[in-house]
Amino acid sequence: MANHESTKKDIRRNAKRRDRNRQAITTMRTLARKVEEAITAGKTDEAKEALMRVVPFIDHAVNRGILHRNTASRKISRLTLKVNGAVSAK
Repeated sequence: MANHESTKKDIRRNAKRRDRNRQAITTMRTLARKVEEAITAGKTDEAKEALMRVVPFIDHAVNRGILHRNTASRKISRLTLKVNGAVSAK
């Protein structure tokens, strides 16, 4: 157990940050899943709209330090390729 006040405060602060980061990651995964589900259902318009919602969210996660920039770039790239492939196949 922590003995110093500053260490106790660090523990509280880390817990808040962990909860906030978990929530952001969960939301990002949900938005990405909605893109995937729209593609699977053949709803290209919904997939495009979902992609437009998830990309800024991923960028925001990078700016907050939740995701590494290369990880975010890879996720955006893969989702975009899937959406574009579904649109061109239609």
